[in-house]
Amino acid sequence: MYMLMKVVPRNLFVLCEDGKVFLFLEGGIKMKRIGFIGAGSMAEAMIKGLVKSGAMEPEAIFVTNQSNTARLRELSETYGVCGEADTAKVAARSDTLVLAMKPKDAAGGIAALRPYLRKEQLLISVLAGIPIHTIQHYAGLELPVVRAMPNTSAAIQKSATAFAASPLVTQEQMQEAADLFATVGSVTIVEESALDAVTAVAGSGPAFVYRFVEALQASAAELGLPEKTAKQLIIDMMAGAAQMLETGRDPSVMRKEITSAGGTTEAGLRMLDDHQFEQTVISCVKEAANRSAELRDMFAAKI
Repeated sequence: MYMLMKVVPRNLFVLCEDGKVFLFLEGGIKMKRIGFIGAGSMAEAMIKGLVKSGAMEPEAIFVTNQSNTARLRELSETYGVCGEADTAKVAARSDTLVLAMKPKDAAGGIAALRPYLRKEQLLISVLAGIPIHTIQHYAGLELPVVRAMPNTSAAIQKSATAFAASPLVTQEQMQEAADLFATVGSVTIVEESALDAVTAVAGSGPAFVYRFVEALQASAAELGLPEKTAKQLIIDMMAGAAQMLETGRDPSVMRKEITSAGGTTEAGLRMLDDHQFEQTVISCVKEAANRSAELRDMFAAKI
C-alpha cells in the first residue's frame, strides 16, 4: 500500500511504501514509447514538456484522437511527434498509454483499446472523476494504472500534479509517471482516496485564484486605477506572494507581519472577516471536492 509522498526539491521524489522509502530522481529512467489517446490541451502540455525537457525523442511519442486529423498534423509539425489516426496502431506501438480523451468518451474510448492492450502496459489517466477500478473495468483486464490530476498550469510547465497508482504499478513505472508529470511542473503521489481533495485544491484552485484576481481588478477600477496599471500591479503582487510562500514560512505569520494595528491592511482584513472570507473559501473547496466525489460515483455506477 502506497503512503503519501511529498516532493522535496523539484527534481526529487520520495515514496513511502510499507515503511520503505524510495527516492526518484527526475530523468532517472528514460521513457520508452508513449501514446496519447486524445489530443487536447492537456495532452499537448505533456507532449511539449517531454520534448522540451529531452525526456523523450519526439519520434517515440504517438498521439491520436477520434477524427481531427488537422489537430494531429498540427501537433506533428509543432513538436515532431507521430500523429496517427489509427488508435490501434498507437496502442500497439506504445509501452505507456496516456488516456487524455474527454471523460464522457472514456467508456467507449478505452473499450475500443481492449484488443490491443497488454498486461504489462502502463495506463496513465488524466480523466477527471474516473477511478482506477472503473478504468480497469473499461479496459477489460487488470492493468497497471496511474490516475493523475494535473491542472491547467501544465500549459506553462507549472502544474501542481498529484497521482495515485494501482497495486500492479511497478517501481519503474512509478518512476516513469513521475518523470512524465515532472516535465509539466511539480509532482506528489497520494492515495487515490485523496484525489477528490486534490482536485478541489490544485485542480479547481487556479479558477478560485483567478476569481479573486477578478475582484481585485474590479476594486482597482472603482478606485480609479487604469486597467493596465492595475493588472500589472496585481500580477507582480501575486508572483511576489507566491515566491514568499515558497520560502516555507507560515502564511499566517507573514500576514501578521504586514498587518499594523490601525493600518490599511488591518482595515481590509476586517472586512474579509466580517464577510466570513475564510469560511467561504473552505465551503468553496469542500463543494468542489464533493462534486468530484459525485462524478466519481456517477462513473462507477455505470459499470
